[in-house]
Amino acid sequence: MSTDPLLQPYTLKHVTFRNRIMTTSHEPAYAEDGMPKEAYRAYHVERAKAGIALTMTAGSAAVSKDSPPVFNNILAYKDEVVPWIRDLVDECHEHGAKVMIQLTHLGRRTRWDKGDWLPAVSPSHAREPAHRAFPKKIEEWDIDRIIRDFADAAERMKAAGLDGLEIESYGHLMDQFWSPLTNTLDSSYGGSLDNRLRFTFEVLRAIRERVGDNFLLGLRYTADEMIAGGITKEEGIEISQRLAKSGLVDYLNVIRGHLETDAGLTDIIPIMGMKSAPHLDFAGEIREATGFPTFHAARIQDVATARYAIESRKIDMVGMTRAHMTDPHIVRKIIERREDDIRPCVGANYCLDRIYQGGAAYCIHNAATGRELTMPHTITRASAKRRIVIVGTGPAGLEAARVAGERGHDVLVFEAMNDPGGQIRLTAQSERRKEMMGIIDWRMAQCERLGVRFAFNTWADADTVKAENPDVVIVATGGMPHTEVLTEGNEHVVSSWDIISGDVKPGKNVLIFDDAGDHAALQAAETIAQAGGSVEVMTPDRAFSPEVMSMNLVPYMRTLQKLKTKFTVTYRLEAVRREGQELVAIIGSDYGGVRNEQRYDQIVVNHGTIPMDDLYFELKPLSKNLGAVNYENLIDGKVQAEEKNPEGRFQLFRIGDAVSARNTHAAIYDALRLVKDL
Repeated sequence: MSTDPLLQPYTLKHVTFRNRIMTTSHEPAYAEDGMPKEAYRAYHVERAKAGIALTMTAGSAAVSKDSPPVFNNILAYKDEVVPWIRDLVDECHEHGAKVMIQLTHLGRRTRWDKGDWLPAVSPSHAREPAHRAFPKKIEEWDIDRIIRDFADAAERMKAAGLDGLEIESYGHLMDQFWSPLTNTLDSSYGGSLDNRLRFTFEVLRAIRERVGDNFLLGLRYTADEMIAGGITKEEGIEISQRLAKSGLVDYLNVIRGHLETDAGLTDIIPIMGMKSAPHLDFAGEIREATGFPTFHAARIQDVATARYAIESRKIDMVGMTRAHMTDPHIVRKIIERREDDIRPCVGANYCLDRIYQGGAAYCIHNAATGRELTMPHTITRASAKRRIVIVGTGPAGLEAARVAGERGHDVLVFEAMNDPGGQIRLTAQSERRKEMMGIIDWRMAQCERLGVRFAFNTWADADTVKAENPDVVIVATGGMPHTEVLTEGNEHVVSSWDIISGDVKPGKNVLIFDDAGDHAALQAAETIAQAGGSVEVMTPDRAFSPEVMSMNLVPYMRTLQKLKTKFTVTYRLEAVRREGQELVAIIGSDYGGVRNEQRYDQIVVNHGTIPMDDLYFELKPLSKNLGAVNYENLIDGKVQAEEKNPEGRFQLFRIGDAVSARNTHAAIYDALRLVKDL
């Protein structure tokens, strides 16, 4: 028996969890037609196979039609959900994992123009900023209806064979009753704490009547909204104690904060550069105050922190949710004493930011997550060993090297620089984004384990590559900043990467023209502003930095607003001319009728990258496939066998920004889905 605190079993009522590690409920948005079909099931089964104790599905499943699927939620109000849930549960149970689901009514945290176009409903008319919803103020017939909906949904979940369910309170309808900020009812459901909790206890009693006492039931809720006028810590402890004493719930899953704004949500679920496990001590206070089983998750991304959370008895079950999106095999690697092999969650939050913009959750550096039906988490050996040459050690090149190494090939990687990393090494120069280097460091460690060879400080031209007599060449040379986008004066501007790298000193009065909308413009703005410069960020789009997305934007804005950075939307930098020590920016608009001149001492252009593809085109005539990729085979997971040139010496491919400017996830996905079949 292991003495590791994380690997100790935990019994809650009649259910014994095989260890203390879980994924808290989250909505990866893989549902199809509101149902957790094959892709959704495969995602949870992968983690169950690897030893997780509890995989919590849905974040959250909707119990009512006026709680529409704004996050592509599972529709728990439909009877047809039962067999889909049962299939997921049965397969996870086969691998020893327990399975629960989270139910909710979103209340005002949705939009009226989703689903059946019913009005959002809440205990007040208070607008929800994240979805810009002005809700209908709830009536008693709504309350009666929604209580029945919760009970009906719970009955379906029990019929599906789940081990239990959890009610999502924080930020959703139940919490909207709790918080004085969102409850202005003058009925028996508003005013005093007793009244504000009435709906919750009516829901819990209705559920218990349907599912009985031998079905686990918990609540995920905030015990301190950390906002003026909201639920205080003292009131949160009182609520916690009432829940614990009610006899209606079996555990508490506690968080801290409020989520109706991007900033509030980011403080609940911190991203890279923010404090790890910021609410763990608070969860421990709730456990101590209630003496009740307590679950918790909030940026517990590494095993050491998770182990401390259990060993210190702050909580009983520890959620490592985003960490399991990055590496679903964490528990197996702990058991096998391979913790150093765990792919690290770097907190980039590409997963959650995609969900909140209506997309499926994908990990920034594990392209198999969410694609378990088509992409492997474990790479199989190739039937024949091949000699593979890769050029470039950015995320695309290193992922290609790792996967080729796992396939058992003889792999050589050329890199012109002294160190690996490409653009990631540059972006990681920011203190707040230094965790991005985990993407590179993990791959370098994997390549070392696999015997991949590297030639740094080596400029690989066609002769260099040919001399290796390769079977396959993969060009992953990335891109160079593209700044020649003006009608005149391109020679007067610098790139955002010039600023980030330190190659160009920040100016004092600076315009950043950003029509790529990615991190580079904001990082450059931070660098300049922190050096004392006055910064204006201009974009021709109607919103700035759309590729950064909501939660990643928060730390930038907290810095840049304090430094009085100006943001200008819907204007386009058209040309630049020099007049003495000043640069004159000629500014127009895609909407027409505008031509202004403004003066700066430095102008920065952020227009993405243009491929560094000279080597690819040098090698193309020498290749068997002339660089062609069979997209059908790529998508279907079949071998690339294009033979367009009988005289060709090797297969040639290019990936990542060497093809076109995209992002880190796209570069890694390029490499994985190509090389896994080589």
